[in-house]
Amino acid sequence: MGIEHFIGIDIGSTCAKTVVMDQEGRIVHRMLRPTGWSSVDTALSIREELAGMGITSDNGIVVSTGYGRAAVPFAAKNITEITCHAKGACHIHAADDLTVIDIGGQDTKLIAVSGGQVVDFVMNDKCSAGTGRFLEVMANTLAVTLEDLCELARGGGGASISSMCTVFAESEVIGLIGKGESRENIASAVIDSIVTKVASQAGRLQPAGKVCLTGGLCGFDYLRNRLGKTLRCEVEASPDGRYAGAAGAALCAMQLGLG
Repeated sequence: MGIEHFIGIDIGSTCAKTVVMDQEGRIVHRMLRPTGWSSVDTALSIREELAGMGITSDNGIVVSTGYGRAAVPFAAKNITEITCHAKGACHIHAADDLTVIDIGGQDTKLIAVSGGQVVDFVMNDKCSAGTGRFLEVMANTLAVTLEDLCELARGGGGASISSMCTVFAESEVIGLIGKGESRENIASAVIDSIVTKVASQAGRLQPAGKVCLTGGLCGFDYLRNRLGKTLRCEVEASPDGRYAGAAGAALCAMQLGLG
């Protein structure tokens, strides 16, 4: 049996994303699950689910990427997330010149791609400020979901969070709550804080082409619009944006399999 399936597995710090492509580069399966405490266990559960769909090492080839890429024992190769996110975003947005903003659970990556090749990138991986984890902490402090946080932010304004450290920012939020500030105003301040952090990173990047938002927050229109206003450009997003890393890994698997 020949290779019919090209699988990309992106083991992130909070979620594991899997994409299966056919020989034409079309995404035929998408899988999403929490990474949990063990990346190896997560990878093995992905293999079981793939096997249940008839996708095995006999007819498929796997490339892994992300935080836990080395924990996928059945991958033919593991490739850095910068390469995979860039490749996947270009595929999803049908563009070879692109600036990718990927807000992940524990890091935020900004990648400039020209002619389909990475030409520059900046990455925040030392602090959770400006990441999905930052928003989760703030949403928990306000006792709302991430979706609710973004919706609340639409109707707020006037408050601010000055600290770029998650721990100190949480203390500021608690202080604002104690002063009777509305949830809407606090939520707006939280979104503005993450947008300011991302914009600061963007200032260190040589941009290329149109700008797109990927990662788990790409479906939050208010955040995307705020980013666009701050960066003074349109920020595009796709429903498949959160699978960009996995899609890029699947494309790498295709290169290995058909190469």
